[in-house]
Amino acid sequence: METIENKVTGDTGEELALVLSARGGDINAFERLLKKYDRNVFRIAQHITQNREDAEDVVQDAFLKAYEKLDQFQGNSKFYTWLVRIAVNEALMKLRKRKSDKTVSMDDEVETEDGTLTREFADWDPNPEQRYQQSELGDILGKTIQGLPAGFRTVFVLRDVEGLSTEETAETLGLSVPAVKSRLLRARLQLRERLSKFFKKAKGGDRPK
Repeated sequence: METIENKVTGDTGEELALVLSARGGDINAFERLLKKYDRNVFRIAQHITQNREDAEDVVQDAFLKAYEKLDQFQGNSKFYTWLVRIAVNEALMKLRKRKSDKTVSMDDEVETEDGTLTREFADWDPNPEQRYQQSELGDILGKTIQGLPAGFRTVFVLRDVEGLSTEETAETLGLSVPAVKSRLLRARLQLRERLSKFFKKAKGGDRPK
């Protein structure tokens, strides 16, 4: 049976060597791994939780759990993919806890599956003044992504924002490749529709009365 010890070759050799050192108790090696990916993991966590403080908690919890479970990483996937899977699970648990505490955002639908759509997303365009302040496309897109159901948003962030492959996204989320493709397509369609409505509304608001 192939183990992580005889996989320390090729482009991932340095990373797997760090994993081996960390498994042997080298904290510095583990810190080097975390520094390599901490911003990416934080960005993913923030997209899912839509809250900076929650995202910071998720990153800390995910890194701690990754260290505790480092002996379970066999090198069959990229370390980053394995780490992201842990972070996504922690972020979704954070959302479920928030929902159970009845403090979940009105547009968060953590338990939704592919057939569920969110209600009309309004808080990203609450009034004309804020709409004009949020005129930059990047800001508009980011806020529109936040309006997607959690299941779609997570797939979209991992695949289109973070650049994971379809196979890596499926592995990270425990989904089949067809399910990832389906959710990604529906996420893109919803984003297109929401952005179209936004710009149509913005254009209408600029018309002289």
